[in-house]
Amino acid sequence: MTVGTNDEQRTEYCKGYKEDVDLIREREYPHLKDTTYLDHAGTTLYAKSLIESFSRDLTSNLFGNPHSMSSSSQLSTQRIDDIRLRALRFFNADPEEFDLVFVANATAAIKLVVDSFRDATPKGFWYGYHVEAHTSLVGAREVADAGSRCFMSDEEVETWISDSDASPDEGPKLFAFPAQSNMNGRRFPVRWCRQIRNTDGDAGDRYSLLDAASLVSTSPLDLSDASAAPDFTVLSFYKIFGFPDLGALIVRKRAGHVFDKRRFFGGGTVDLVLTQGMQWHAKKTSIHERLEDGTLPFHSIIALDAAFDTHARLFGSMANISSHTRYLAKALYERLSALTHFNGQKVFQFYMTPDVDFEDTSTQGPILAFNLRSSQGAWIGKSEVERLASVKKIQIRSGTLCNPGGAADSLGWTGPDMIRHYSNGLRCGDDNDLMDGRPTGILRASLGAMTNIRDIETLVDFVEEFYVERSPNSCSLLPPMDAAVSQPPGFYIESLSVYPIKSCGAFKIPDGQRWEIKREGLAWDREWCLIHQGTGTALNQKRYPKMALIQPFVDLAQGVLRVSCGRGTGKTSLELPLDREGTNLVTTSLCQNTAKSSTVCGDQVTVQAYTSPTVSSFFSDFLGVPCSLARFPPQISTRYSPSKVRVPQDKEESIMPGSFPQDTSGPAPGQTRILLSNESPILLISRSSVNRLNETIKSKPKPKNTNQANYKSSSKAVAADVFRANIVVAENLSQLANTEQPYIEDQWQSFSVGSQHVHFDVLGSCQRCQMVCIDQYSGVRGEEPFSTLAKTRKINNKINFGRHASLSTADDDSAASTSRTIMVGETVYPSYKHNGC
Repeated sequence: MTVGTNDEQRTEYCKGYKEDVDLIREREYPHLKDTTYLDHAGTTLYAKSLIESFSRDLTSNLFGNPHSMSSSSQLSTQRIDDIRLRALRFFNADPEEFDLVFVANATAAIKLVVDSFRDATPKGFWYGYHVEAHTSLVGAREVADAGSRCFMSDEEVETWISDSDASPDEGPKLFAFPAQSNMNGRRFPVRWCRQIRNTDGDAGDRYSLLDAASLVSTSPLDLSDASAAPDFTVLSFYKIFGFPDLGALIVRKRAGHVFDKRRFFGGGTVDLVLTQGMQWHAKKTSIHERLEDGTLPFHSIIALDAAFDTHARLFGSMANISSHTRYLAKALYERLSALTHFNGQKVFQFYMTPDVDFEDTSTQGPILAFNLRSSQGAWIGKSEVERLASVKKIQIRSGTLCNPGGAADSLGWTGPDMIRHYSNGLRCGDDNDLMDGRPTGILRASLGAMTNIRDIETLVDFVEEFYVERSPNSCSLLPPMDAAVSQPPGFYIESLSVYPIKSCGAFKIPDGQRWEIKREGLAWDREWCLIHQGTGTALNQKRYPKMALIQPFVDLAQGVLRVSCGRGTGKTSLELPLDREGTNLVTTSLCQNTAKSSTVCGDQVTVQAYTSPTVSSFFSDFLGVPCSLARFPPQISTRYSPSKVRVPQDKEESIMPGSFPQDTSGPAPGQTRILLSNESPILLISRSSVNRLNETIKSKPKPKNTNQANYKSSSKAVAADVFRANIVVAENLSQLANTEQPYIEDQWQSFSVGSQHVHFDVLGSCQRCQMVCIDQYSGVRGEEPFSTLAKTRKINNKINFGRHASLSTADDDSAASTSRTIMVGETVYPSYKHNGC
C-alpha cells in the first residue's frame, strides 16, 4: 500500500523543510528506529542535534542562579531575557502588548491564572469552560467560588458571549477553551476572544483563557493582533520541540491587573519584605517578575534557545509543519475510512465532526480519534489494540485522553453512567474497555513534524493485518466435538512449575517429586513479590523484563528459598528461610494499587516486607530498580478472584513446611481463592497447542515494510515457558497414531490427575497480554507469540491461550482430610463440555 506518491499529491509533504523528512529522521531521530510514533499530542520528539547543541552551551558557559550580581548569574539573566523575547516573537506577540511567564507546563499556567482570579475579590470569580476542554481546564472550576458552567456546544458559547447579562453581575468572569481538542484535533473559534472583548470592552469584567498546548505542536499561534488575542494563553514547549520540559503563560498586559491582588509571593518576585512588626512587602514591576516565584528553571530556559534554533533549521517554520501534517492526516483518515470487512461493515468508528475537513486548518488539526469494530459490529477493546500496537512498535494513545467531557460526549455516556462505572471499578488507564456493551475509551493517533508516509502506511497495514476480516469467521476456534469424543486424547503432565516470586522465573518441580496442591494453587506459588520502595507497587515482568532472569529454587531439604540472578559466571545468589520464624519482617507495608499497573490484579494487598538491606540491595542492584522483597502473610484474609464456582473452606494439613496455612474464613459465592497470582490458582497449557502455535509463527509470510533480519527474528518458535503455566500437559501420541489435537483443552470442563484422582474445575480461558513476548531465558522482548495469537486465537474479541483452573468444589470435605499432591508424568483425565457457537 502506498499513500500519495505522485508529485501533485505530495506538494504539501515536507513543504518548506530543508531536506526530505526521511533524511531528517535518520540523522536527527535515531530513537525512532523501527518505531512508529503516533502520539505527538502527548509530546513530540526532540532532535539529536538539539540535545548536542544544549550540551555544548552548558559545557562552554558558566550559568549561575539568576538572583545574583555575579558574572555567571548575570549571564543567566541576560539569556533568560533574550529567550523570553524570542519566545514572544515566535508567537508574533508584541512585547509592548504581551508578557511571557515561564512555568512548568500548561497546567501550571492555568493554575497560576485561576489562583489569581480567586484572590482578586472576596467573592471570588465565575468560571466557564467548553465541554471539550482538557482535564486541567475542567479542574479550574473547583476554585470558582462564584459558580461555574460547562458549555456543551459552540452555540451555547455564542449565546453567552452575545448576552452580557448571561452570568452573575458581580465579580470577574473567566471563560476558558482549547484552541484545539487534544482528543480529536477539532479547532475552536479563536474569534471568541475578540467577541468577548468587543461585548465588554477593555474595562469589562469578562476574560478569556486559551489553552494552546495542543494547537502549537503542529500549527502557528499568531498573537499579532492584540485586540483579538486571548487575555491569557497557556502552552507547553515540549509539545513543540520535545525538549525542554517547560511551559509558558502569555499575558495580554491590559489584563495584567488580575494579578495585582495575588496573595502568595516567593523569592525573586518582591523587592523588599518585612518579617517583623508590620506585614508588608514591595512587589516587583513587570508581570513576569511578579509571577515567577523562586529560582527559575534557568537551564531549561537556556535549552529553549537551542530548541528554537534546531526547529527552524530542520523545519523552517510552524506553517511548514502545518502543511506537512495536514497532508498526512488527510491521507491517514481517507485510508482508514475506506477499510471495510468482508460484509461491508466499516472497521473504524471515528469521533470527529461529521463534516471534518483536514484541508481546513481553522477547523481541524492532525489528530484522529476512533475505535474499531468487528464484522458483526462488536466493539474491539481499546486496550487490546494498544497492546498489540505496542508489540508491533506502534505508539498510540488510548483512554479518555485527558478530555473527560469530549470523550463522554463522543461515547454517549452521561454523568450518572460514569459514576456507576466508577463504582463498578472503572479507573483512568485501566483495562475496562467495555461497560454496558459500549466502549469506555477512545484510541488516538496524532501526527507531528517528523511523521512520514511510512508511519501512515504502517498503521494502515497493522489494522489490515489484524483487524480487517476478509472472510466469515467460524463460530468457534475449538476443534469439533465429535472428533474429541470418538478419539479422546491421552494426556499426562509434562512439567510442573511454581513461581515463588511473582513475575520472576519458574521453579521446575523435579521429576518424581510429589507436590502439594492447595485451594490457592501449587504450594509456594506466588508467595513472594517485589515491591517498589517508593510507591509500594508490586513489580511485574511486563514493565521490568529482566525479572525473568531472577531464578528461585525451593529447597525443601534445607528449608530455604535459594534465589539467583543473571546467567553464567556473573550469577549471584541469596538464601531465605522458608520457615517464617526468625525472618526479619515488617508487617505493616502495603502494596497500593496505582493508576494503570495494579499491585495484584487491581487489589490492595497487605504484605510483609523484608527489612534487611542485604535482601533489598540484592534485587535492587540486579534490576536497577529500588525495590524490596515482600511475602504474603499467613492466616489473614486470602485474596479472591471472580469465577463460576464456589470454593468451600479447606481443613487439610499441609505436608510442606512453611507453605500457607488455610484461611479462617471462606470465600463469597462465585469467588476462587488466590494468593499473589493474577486471576486464578492454576494456569494450564497444552504442549500440542504450543506446537501448533509455533508452526503458525514459522510459516507466516513476511509483512510489508519489514527487513529480512527483523522477519527472521520475529518468525522464531517460542518456548512454552513464555506462557508461565503451572501445568503443561502433553498428549500420549502412541495412543493417537502420532496425531496431536491442539486447543482441545478449550473444551475441558474439568479434569483429574493421577491415581489419587485429584479433581480440578476449569474456570475459563486465559486472556493474554504482551507479557508473553518476553523470552524467559534472556529477558528480551519480541513481538511473538502475541502477534500470531492476535490473529489465530481471538475468541469474543479476547486473545486466549491456556486455561485457568482450581481444585474442584465437588470433592467431599472428608476427602480433604489428607493433602492432595500431583507429580510430573501422571495421567490427566479431562471431561469435556458440549461444543456450541
